[in-house]
Amino acid sequence: MSSLGIVVPAFQPDIEQLERYLHDLQAELTPETIRVEIDDPSEACVRRLSALDGSTAEVSAVPYRRGKGAAITAGFEALSTDRLAFTDADGSTSAAELARVIDALESADIAVGSRRHPESTIVGHRTYVRRLLGDGFAWLARRALEPSLYDYQCGAKALDGESWERIRPHIYEPGFAWDLEALAVAGALGLDIREIPIVWEDQPGSTVSPVKTTISMAKSLAVTRYRAKRLQNSSFHHAVHRGSEPIALIDRNR
Repeated sequence: MSSLGIVVPAFQPDIEQLERYLHDLQAELTPETIRVEIDDPSEACVRRLSALDGSTAEVSAVPYRRGKGAAITAGFEALSTDRLAFTDADGSTSAAELARVIDALESADIAVGSRRHPESTIVGHRTYVRRLLGDGFAWLARRALEPSLYDYQCGAKALDGESWERIRPHIYEPGFAWDLEALAVAGALGLDIREIPIVWEDQPGSTVSPVKTTISMAKSLAVTRYRAKRLQNSSFHHAVHRGSEPIALIDRNR
């Protein structure tokens, strides 16, 4: 029987909202482990999350901001389950919708929740700037990378343990570009990636700056494309390579 571990990366979360979400995940999915990877929390926050009743949640806290990607990587490395998933701490993807994403692993190596798929539903209203920048970046990434997806950044993804073992040595991005790089690496390695349209509920109070993040993501897209092409043994990208390889996320804290 397969086992499931869920990682919830968090930075300055709404604690009551996160508590409700963790209970929902436990009730809907009955995972072996829910691991909250939280950056720079208060002691009161850690105590409260650690004392949740009826939950399998483990809390891993660091006293600084690692970034979303570094937090997910640390969480996945700590799990021993044969299915891995992560979801954003704000609960934009309900437990029931995350379950649909995870169920897709029955016929795929990696399952990707999608807010921008034509069959997806968005509840609530993002600001015009956030929507424009997000849609524009997705359009660009779809033309630059394999796989070609509607949404690379939705905070609801799942993969099997074997797929994680294959992509983990090739992931370097500690921040929001982690999703992008993980999918590009998976595509370059020939893994089967399935995009799942979901119901996604926009949550106010995001700590993400849309303009700064989009600029940073655009830079990361160019680097990610280059690394993916090298994994595919592109003679051109190997020829233009200069310098030593960066340190993968899994090796940075060893």
